[in-house]
Amino acid sequence: MLAFAAFVALGVWQVQRMHWKHALIARVDARVHAAPVELPSRKRLTAQPPKAFNYLHVKLAGTYAGSQTALVRAATELGTGYWTMTPMHLDDGRTVWVNRGFVPSGTTAAQAGRATPTGPVSVVGLVRSSEPGGSLLQSNRPQDDRWYSRDVAALSKARHVTDAAPVFVDAQTETATSPSGIPKPVPGLTVIRFPDNHLQYALTWFAMALLSLVGMGLVWRRKTRTV
Repeated sequence: MLAFAAFVALGVWQVQRMHWKHALIARVDARVHAAPVELPSRKRLTAQPPKAFNYLHVKLAGTYAGSQTALVRAATELGTGYWTMTPMHLDDGRTVWVNRGFVPSGTTAAQAGRATPTGPVSVVGLVRSSEPGGSLLQSNRPQDDRWYSRDVAALSKARHVTDAAPVFVDAQTETATSPSGIPKPVPGLTVIRFPDNHLQYALTWFAMALLSLVGMGLVWRRKTRTV
């Protein structure tokens, strides 16, 4: 009976997880397709976990600090290359890192910096939480300017950016005058994917519960025959 109860409990837990995941997906979908809003204040961004603002659709206006651009290793549908991370000084005085988009392997941070618009810029994008430390396979190496995750705090320290927002923004569109003859980063490559296997897991646990019940029945039947 203990095994039956445990399997049922695990199945119920997976059903609860499924409902939670579906609510999360619906919430993120609503955020992504909502009209863009101003970036929340620093007070709001620090009062809640940064992930609470993930995929918030925002609009930014300001100027880039192109000389402080950093490149972060990326694997995308366009191939392997880099995310172009550039600080943006907003018109309201704040600073936020912007992932301007993808550039191919072989691009250097200096080249990406020279390709950065120098005048006013308008960006529409999605808020993302910082990715401290590095990727699953490799740690960031700031001393070598090798980056494998978009770690806002570490990037700010390495590039001497002060008071940057604790999140970054994945650009979807960028309105600016870029230097001619230099390829621009490709924006709009944010991947939003949430694994949703909870129903499959729940059915597996419920099947195990049923099998354990059948097994107990067979054992009981065998015992009654031998009495």
